[in-house]
Amino acid sequence: MSKVITLSIDAMGGDSAPGIVMNGVAEACIRYPEVRYMLFGREQQIQPYLDQDRKLKEISEVRHTDDVVTGDQNISQAIRQGRNSSMWKAIEAVKDGEAHGVVSAGNTGALMAMAKLNMRTLPGIDRPAICSVFPSQIGEVAMLDLGANAQCTVRNLVEFAVMGACFTRAMSGLDHPKVGLLNIGTEDLKGTHLLRDAAAILRESDLDLDFHGFIEGDDIMAGTVDVVVTDGFTGNVSLKTAEGTAKLYTQFLKSAFKSSILARLGYLLIKPVLMQVMTRTDPRRYNGALFVGLNGVAVKSHGGTDALGFANAVGVAVDMVARDLNSSIGEQLTHLNLDGAVETRQAARTA
Repeated sequence: MSKVITLSIDAMGGDSAPGIVMNGVAEACIRYPEVRYMLFGREQQIQPYLDQDRKLKEISEVRHTDDVVTGDQNISQAIRQGRNSSMWKAIEAVKDGEAHGVVSAGNTGALMAMAKLNMRTLPGIDRPAICSVFPSQIGEVAMLDLGANAQCTVRNLVEFAVMGACFTRAMSGLDHPKVGLLNIGTEDLKGTHLLRDAAAILRESDLDLDFHGFIEGDDIMAGTVDVVVTDGFTGNVSLKTAEGTAKLYTQFLKSAFKSSILARLGYLLIKPVLMQVMTRTDPRRYNGALFVGLNGVAVKSHGGTDALGFANAVGVAVDMVARDLNSSIGEQLTHLNLDGAVETRQAARTA
């Protein structure tokens, strides 16, 4: 990294905060020794972790606040009553230029709302989206939106494609990421007019991406494309379905290997192979969803993750800051007259 990066951390966000947060930051400190941290939360709970880790203590600053946004708070309540919370203060540090990015394992809805209020969206972006990475048969696939926008316009879908491609380029170094629109079929006439119009705009654009066209649900994990674009409702259902399926097969395997002595012996023989699969599909490895489209870097960690998972979320923030993701998104949008393209498609459809 060519510059010293400072991240603000919501130390009180998550199911087991501040323990997993502080242990995760300590792990990230080893991976990224040049990064500095601003830790927001209850000092009396944070300080013992710093006292046990001299290196982390040297590169961290504690900003005390007693208030915490809880997981069950609704968004409006969190905004009205959370202006002095660890989450709000951590986000505010990015807005004020004290930190380059923020990481929190707290309430997703509150984090998105607070981040949007403080950071605003990038010029030309209508709505931010939640983007994350998953394992596929041939590597990794990025998907957005995962729940920020239940309903989307044509403009939103095209913006998501641009942001997803820039995210993947920053994460993996792919020059021309392959982008697909999630649909109920791959034929051009399938799906809603919103999907068809978005596909037409992406095909006709000169964006720095490879638009594959429509994809179906089984293409996500097959690795057919590098970026999957969909609305937040569909994306969130797909995410939870994939997580549930993974848990189901894990439980099936555990039950099968406990079913007999022969099965237990078989488990001992194939244990090394199973460990490889578990490592490849470990959700902690892919922890850290980015709120793309904001005028700043905000990363959401899973609330129930452990220190390793939180450290990976910190890594996403570091990568996005170091590779200047937002500038890349802005450059792409300048090449696309999105308002004119949307109007042209609407006129063609109603003619």
